[in-house]
Amino acid sequence: MVDLELKRLPDVPLHELSASEAVKLIGTKRLRAADLLDACFAQIGRWDSSVHAWVHLDRDCAMQAAAAVDRNVAEGSAVGALAGVPIGVKDIFNADGMPCEMGSPIWAGFTPGNDARVVHYLRMAGAILPGKTVTAEFAVHAPGPTENPHRRDYIPGTSSSGSAAAVAAYMVPIALGTQTAGSIIRPASYCGIYGFKPSFGVVPRTGMLKTTDSLDTVGWFARTIDDLALMFDTVRVKGSDYPILEAAYQDAERQQRPAGRPWRVAFLRGPKWSDAPAETRAAVETFAAQLQNLSGIEVKEVPAPSELFEAHQVHERIYDRALAYYFKEEFRQHTLVSQQIYETVERGNGLSPEDYHEALRRQTQIAEAMEHFFNDGCDVILDIATAGEALEGLETVDRPDHALIWTLCRLPAVSVPALTGATGLPLGVQFVARRYNDPLLFRFLRSLDELGIMPHRTHPEPPMAHEAQAMELA
Repeated sequence: MVDLELKRLPDVPLHELSASEAVKLIGTKRLRAADLLDACFAQIGRWDSSVHAWVHLDRDCAMQAAAAVDRNVAEGSAVGALAGVPIGVKDIFNADGMPCEMGSPIWAGFTPGNDARVVHYLRMAGAILPGKTVTAEFAVHAPGPTENPHRRDYIPGTSSSGSAAAVAAYMVPIALGTQTAGSIIRPASYCGIYGFKPSFGVVPRTGMLKTTDSLDTVGWFARTIDDLALMFDTVRVKGSDYPILEAAYQDAERQQRPAGRPWRVAFLRGPKWSDAPAETRAAVETFAAQLQNLSGIEVKEVPAPSELFEAHQVHERIYDRALAYYFKEEFRQHTLVSQQIYETVERGNGLSPEDYHEALRRQTQIAEAMEHFFNDGCDVILDIATAGEALEGLETVDRPDHALIWTLCRLPAVSVPALTGATGLPLGVQFVARRYNDPLLFRFLRSLDELGIMPHRTHPEPPMAHEAQAMELA
């Protein structure tokens, strides 16, 4: 569990508590899990008719789980690291007692009857599941009904849009998402919250929708760095069955910068840098300059490794061929909904097994190139998170950005809500670390927090909701 001193008095609105704060309050009997959950459901009732973050809610079942946590605390029984924390679950994860429709009418009403492994970990840690959040159809591209909490009719980012919006609108402190290209980093940037994609293979994928074996990664959204780390400590795989991971995470030298040396930050302008608007590029450049002026941080602009300029093409080949394989029957029967998936499958059908295996080989080579890059002395990479602010129109197609590069390279990445764009919407910056250096990445982020450069809170209420309330009063 993350150990922290409460930075605020506990008489603030309960739905604004971080998970780390809530766990400490619940564990010391200063807060009942049922009261926290009730506050979160009140927030859902207040704003979800505007935000549309949830596809399924089960208040009664969640309240029963919260009551069980409160009983355990009252009796002095051991409670888990997430005891009483409401967590949203993207609707591609199995969760016993809840439907799993994956954004598709084909699976309407399907109830799997078991938990995905990561959901099982959450329940074992005492987390409370209010319901399932909206996903794009089969977690691909077609958007659901979710709107950006900061501005009506603006995209929240696919495919983990519901989870990002639920956290940004203070409906839950944490929500599960997944990333195959940019479906955590992008929604986090658009919605003004933290989004974390761990190193590939660190969080189990059993019991969830699979679309691309070598890319799909489980991650999550939160409003604080401590909550990102708390989730990581709770749901990552551990023990002797995972010797490579355990060796990396138990290597104190690897997970800390040497004493007396500044953090070494590599500022990259990657292959899609020029696709971002000039004002977005300028904002990230200004942020890099601010970092350089901080004590204990050394920022150096370095050229992106040449292999990264192949990343989008390699990713597309892997992605298209994998979706063509997994959705061949739906494609043949024409039971899919979105035109985007049909086009993807058509492209994938045009690729041979040899094309696919060559793309996988290139993925490994690009990942190895990044391992060498970090071995040259870089601690973290500073990168643009998205190619600008959220776009208007819920059917709008996202612009190319760098998020998929780090997915392809299997690296841990976090979107930090550090900036505001030209139109006043949130704009994230992205930090990336060496594979299995997730704890080092958290340490770096906490260093920035101590230096006062990290945002402590997003908006206390979604601005879009205030607009909706004003319209109702009018």
